[in-house]
Amino acid sequence: MTTKKQFFTTPIYYVNAKPHLGHAYTSIATDVATRFKQMDAYETFFLTGTDEHGDKIVQAAQAQETTPKAYADKISKLFQDLLPVLNVKNNYFIRTTDPYHIKIVQDILSKIYDSGDIYFSSYEGLYCFGCERFYQERELVDGKCPDHGVAPEIIKESNYFFKMSKYQEWLINHIKANPDFIRPEQYKTELLSFLKEPLEDLCISRPKSRLTWGINLPFDEDYVTYVWFDALVNYISALGYPDGELFKKFWTSARHFVAKDIIKPHGIYWPIMLKAAGIPIYKGLNVHGFWNVKGSKMSKSIGNVTDPIQVTDIYGVDPFRYFLMREMVFGLDANFTEETIIYRINADLANDLGNLFSRILSMNLRYFKGEVKGKNNKIEKEKNLSLSSDANRAIEEFKQAMEFCEFHKGLGAIWQFISIMNKYIDTHKPWDLAKDEANIPILETILYNLIEGLRVVSCLIYPIMPQTSLKMQKTLCMEKENMGFYTLKETSVWEQVKKGTIMEKPDSLFPRIDIDKIKPKETTAQTKPFKPALKEQITIDDFAKIDLRTGTVISAEKIEKSNKLLKLKIDLGAETRQIIAGIAKDYTPNQIIGKQVIVVANLKEATLMGETSQGMILAANHKKNLVLSGFDKEILPGNPVK
Repeated sequence: MTTKKQFFTTPIYYVNAKPHLGHAYTSIATDVATRFKQMDAYETFFLTGTDEHGDKIVQAAQAQETTPKAYADKISKLFQDLLPVLNVKNNYFIRTTDPYHIKIVQDILSKIYDSGDIYFSSYEGLYCFGCERFYQERELVDGKCPDHGVAPEIIKESNYFFKMSKYQEWLINHIKANPDFIRPEQYKTELLSFLKEPLEDLCISRPKSRLTWGINLPFDEDYVTYVWFDALVNYISALGYPDGELFKKFWTSARHFVAKDIIKPHGIYWPIMLKAAGIPIYKGLNVHGFWNVKGSKMSKSIGNVTDPIQVTDIYGVDPFRYFLMREMVFGLDANFTEETIIYRINADLANDLGNLFSRILSMNLRYFKGEVKGKNNKIEKEKNLSLSSDANRAIEEFKQAMEFCEFHKGLGAIWQFISIMNKYIDTHKPWDLAKDEANIPILETILYNLIEGLRVVSCLIYPIMPQTSLKMQKTLCMEKENMGFYTLKETSVWEQVKKGTIMEKPDSLFPRIDIDKIKPKETTAQTKPFKPALKEQITIDDFAKIDLRTGTVISAEKIEKSNKLLKLKIDLGAETRQIIAGIAKDYTPNQIIGKQVIVVANLKEATLMGETSQGMILAANHKKNLVLSGFDKEILPGNPVK
């Protein structure tokens, strides 16, 4: 039995909104890494889950007129249901509302409190409600939260604090002594740069006067714990810390997959929490970049969040997994467009891999009725027909790249081998050899090498495209019965396809995508021009009287006894406005929170249903519905709209 162990985790996803492309990428990347390690003869454990406490969950639940727990149950199920759609094979799914997790969080809090590393104090600081954390001035961008673009509010209250500053030098030394602790390299540099400044102690509580939806502090019933001190503990509570067999077996091999926006909690808070609690430190972090849609980071506020279920419905699971792993350089940002995914499917999958698979097996069917004839060793050596060295090079380059989450390079190594095989066919021209009986032993040898090459490709693509891997192996009569995949060691053994095997006509692996069939054609009614009568003309001076500003919706709720109106709180940069908008039939409160809108800022106040409205937001009529006006990039609130 293998002694090599590997524990991989995704971050536990916050249930303030349904899953999007970014969540899908992290889950798939972690799944790919896990499957690769299994191929490399590791025993693995793969954890994912949902983070369910905090202010934003309460706000989202209120907007839907339900309880925080009922809301968390609903959204957590969406994340759980997404995993099989993406063919993600996690071992366990944890929720921070699970009773055993709550107990472990309280046990660790008590342990650190008893050691003297948690103390009570008053604090005044800059607090971002979107991030649910205090910020230091140096962390802000133009005085605003770097993630939400909103100026934090100054809050003064008494809370419990964790002595992070006590462990700052230890953490710096640990990062420097373990070069592989944070990768890629640029994120290690980023953290060390941040740690050059004095590290402030971490506020780890929230008073129940402000928040009740959280885990009670075991040493003060008037407070709940800060959401990060709750969430991060999932990585060990899921393994049965402190005495569970899974914890003993897997914990010290843990590598966490995270996006770059949560590197600080994982790279600073978490290792220091573990150190203070006397728990061994995890092995390391794998940090990836953002997916940009429509030219900017995915954001509910600008309406560019991509639904992974819709993408897989249109293009298929394996092509989607391939695209994500091939397109993003791990650690850097990447762009998601429909044109790019179609290009990858048509060029890489349909043309390169799909055509090669069909081409080789169709020739074998045509010339030898599907029977694998084997090879002539003497002819192979004399004419230098072996593809084994090219296959071994691809396997080794694939392994080196995948070990460091360089998924695009791993796939590049496979596609380089596919290119070599295509050139091999064009160079040796099997169709010409088949015309002369004397050349049949050469033809047999060539086709045997090509079929062996297909076997290697089918094995190597398994972590990224497991369904396609299985389909290819079934056609090659090489289906693995016990594990469902071949290890790297097994893959590297040349000449595994048995002479005399009969292979059937192959099905198409990847049909080409016709973009005209993907995008629904507009009906005559849709294409008919809509020409409402224009209002009376105005001058440029008239228009200049209208003060249009960018705004970000920070809260929304229905107005009692109205099925049309929503009461919105909108951040205008220098101030927060209340605006009553007649959009309740087209947008739920949860859908509009975080959206950027255009506000008529100098409209006189009005009273609607007993509520004051301090402006108006702009929307367009579309098929009897309202669609909010917005922007194709995230804009700071309060900017003039011209």
